[in-house]
Amino acid sequence: MSDNSEQITWLDDEGQARSARWRSLAGHPAPARVVLADDRLSADAALRLIQSGTGLLWRGDYQNARHLLQALGRRLDAGPGRRSPAKPSAEAPIDLPAIFQAQRRLQAKRALVLGQLLLPFDADHGVPLPRAPEVRDAGLQAHGPVAEAYVASLRELLGLVGAFEWRKKGVPIAALGASIHPHHGVFSPVRGEYVDLVAQTKLPAAAKPARVLDVGTGTGVLAALLVKQGVKRVVGTDTSARALLCAQDNVNRLNMGKHITLQQSDLFPEGQADLIVCNPPWLPGRPASTLEQAVYDQDQHMLLGFLSGLSKHLTPKGQGWLILSDLAEHLGLRSRAALLAAIERAGLVVLERLDT
Repeated sequence: MSDNSEQITWLDDEGQARSARWRSLAGHPAPARVVLADDRLSADAALRLIQSGTGLLWRGDYQNARHLLQALGRRLDAGPGRRSPAKPSAEAPIDLPAIFQAQRRLQAKRALVLGQLLLPFDADHGVPLPRAPEVRDAGLQAHGPVAEAYVASLRELLGLVGAFEWRKKGVPIAALGASIHPHHGVFSPVRGEYVDLVAQTKLPAAAKPARVLDVGTGTGVLAALLVKQGVKRVVGTDTSARALLCAQDNVNRLNMGKHITLQQSDLFPEGQADLIVCNPPWLPGRPASTLEQAVYDQDQHMLLGFLSGLSKHLTPKGQGWLILSDLAEHLGLRSRAALLAAIERAGLVVLERLDT
């Protein structure tokens, strides 16, 4: 979350200076310059202002602000930077890493532009604009209680409202026979292939492991699945306080509190375990926002940290399960050879590989 000491300032209709707190769950900085905008502003004029470095604090109809955001998105998508790359020749093969990084830069620029359409919020997270929806509960769940009115982007509001709906209805997990309720900013198990892999994999040894670690527990879905499979004691760790609150919520919903303990920790807690499970972010790279930390692993901190510390935290016959997407290999961001070399450097032996 952004530093809540940040403030934005603007001039009202009488030319008087006004200010408010700036809030961004994605960690985006406050715009340096802000002007008032309303229903009279065209999409082309809005885009010119934003591209000049100006944030637009909306004072008109809420639904018109949504229409403006959509119009801005269409203009960005139709811009010169969105043209498809020329088909490579046989002498010039596709450079996937370069294409991927260029796409990331384009998406980051798009998010920055669309994030400059701002809304006022009351201290109860309500939006004091005509035809604004009821978003107080969604704002409270995402931001928590706040002491005063603030300003945030419309784009982030739409994201937290969507997350609020996911949290209410939950994500059904067939292997669990129940739903997991993701919180805002915590990676949702909507794509369940990795969950199914864990469900289909036999636990090590004939007896159920006495202690299991779930490194980077997130929503707690894998910890819950391991308990479902018969594990009596799971310790889930995460660096994110938001993720731990989410995991605890799911543990309570599933009545698994006597089996699952949660701890804020960078990778491993103290002690050893019979099984240690880790599903790190998919791609090496620097996250552009706090919400991207579930996808990008800066300097491969989590992946390499898990591998290098695994043997120290395993019992003599223990196993580590690395649940890792090979998307980075397809994009040319990490090779299979580099991964195997990291495993070898850590003194580990690959017993089995399962694919989905």
